[in-house]
Amino acid sequence: MDAVRVALLREVLAGTEWLGATRRFAGALRGSVVSHGGGLLLVGTPEYEPWHLAAHLVDEAAWSGTPELAPTLVRHGARASDPAHLSVGLGRLAAARRGETLLLVSPSCPDVPLLERVHDARRAGATVLALGGGEGELESMAHESLAVPDGSELDLDTVQHLVSAAAGENFLPAPRVHRRLRDLLSRLADQLTAPPPTGW
Repeated sequence: MDAVRVALLREVLAGTEWLGATRRFAGALRGSVVSHGGGLLLVGTPEYEPWHLAAHLVDEAAWSGTPELAPTLVRHGARASDPAHLSVGLGRLAAARRGETLLLVSPSCPDVPLLERVHDARRAGATVLALGGGEGELESMAHESLAVPDGSELDLDTVQHLVSAAAGENFLPAPRVHRRLRDLLSRLADQLTAPPPTGW
């Protein structure tokens, strides 16, 4: 979807909650990666890998002069023989650290092993964003989420176009500063249950 089609789609959606929601989410994404200097990990599920969003974010990173938006696509079936940009496997999530952003895109709630990997990345300090049909545990784990439930006016692919286009805009609304109480409690619980630093 090119810029003209995105503009037309935005006109059609004027007055709906989607424009504000996608811009808010894009603002959180851009704010997270730019403030930390990059390190965007993009992952889906074994059945749904967000290739298309990865390509659009690479384009938006180039067009907006914001290289931090270019993601590393983390793949479930990555092989060493794949081209470099397609050979990053799930082990990369275990290496996620503070200052990195993990964007999980999934049409439905991911399976437990993937949720555990995402939770471990969050405990290591990564910012977690969720886009799609994830509910429950994923929604409570994410620092910012945008739900696209089945039966919505827009499908997940269309929402990804809106998010990537908004992330590349040079004038975004400021991301929400106030965190939800649940986010604050979750972060506190993560800190209290984290293992002690090595060397103690």
